[in-house]
Amino acid sequence: MLKYIIVFTIFLTKFNLLSANEDYINYLRNESSSTGNISDAVEQITGSRAWLNPDIKSIFEKKIVGPAVTVLMKPKITTAKIKNSPFHLEVLEESPKGSVIVYVMEDSENIAAIGNLMTTTAKINNLEGFVIDGAARDISAIKRLNFPVYTKKISPATSVGKMVPFAKNIPVICGDVTVRPDDIIVGDLDGVVVIPKKILPQVIKLLRDFDNRENKMLPIIKEEKSILKAIEKFNRY
Repeated sequence: MLKYIIVFTIFLTKFNLLSANEDYINYLRNESSSTGNISDAVEQITGSRAWLNPDIKSIFEKKIVGPAVTVLMKPKITTAKIKNSPFHLEVLEESPKGSVIVYVMEDSENIAAIGNLMTTTAKINNLEGFVIDGAARDISAIKRLNFPVYTKKISPATSVGKMVPFAKNIPVICGDVTVRPDDIIVGDLDGVVVIPKKILPQVIKLLRDFDNRENKMLPIIKEEKSILKAIEKFNRY
C-alpha cells in the first residue's frame, strides 16, 4: 500500500509542476511580459543579465516562449575521422512540443544553421521556434512557413561539410549568455531573453508586480503629463 501511495505522490507532484509550468508559459505569452520586463526581473533576482546580444533578432514579428533545447555546432576538422551523430537534426524530431531550439555555431557566425527543410520539420513537429547564434538561410521560405526564427545573421552559406554537431542538450553560450536545457526562452521585437528554470516562479511573481505598477502609472502619466510623478509614486520605469 505504501508503495502505491509513494508512486501516486510522485505522479501528483510531477503533474502539479507541469501544470504550474504551463501556467507560467501562458503568462509569459502576454504582451505585458515583454523581454524588457523579463530582463529587469531576472537581473533583479540574480544580478546577472538575461538578454542575448542585440544582434540576435527576429526575422519577422512573432513572439516565442518555450523551454530551450540546445545544440552546439563546431567547425569541421578535415583530418578528423570521427563520425558525428546528427544531433542538430535529431532535436527537430525528438524535442517536446513547444520547445525552442537553440543553435550555437561556434566561431562560424556566417554559416547558416537552418534553412527551409529544417524549418519545415520543426513546424510539422510543433516546435516553438529557433534561436541561432549564427546564421539562417531560405528566409523567403521561412516567412511563408510563418515559423519564428531569431538569428544573428542571414547567409546563404551551408553548414554541410563545414560544421559538425558536437553535442545536444548541454549548457551553451548563446549571445554571450549561458543557456541551459529547459531554461525558458522568450523572444519578441526587442530581442531574446533567458529565464533560468530554477527562478521561473520568482520571475513570474515580479512580472505580475511590474504589470500591476505600470498599469497604475499610465493614467497618472496621461493625466499629469509627467512620468516623474508616476515614478515617485510607484518606483517603476
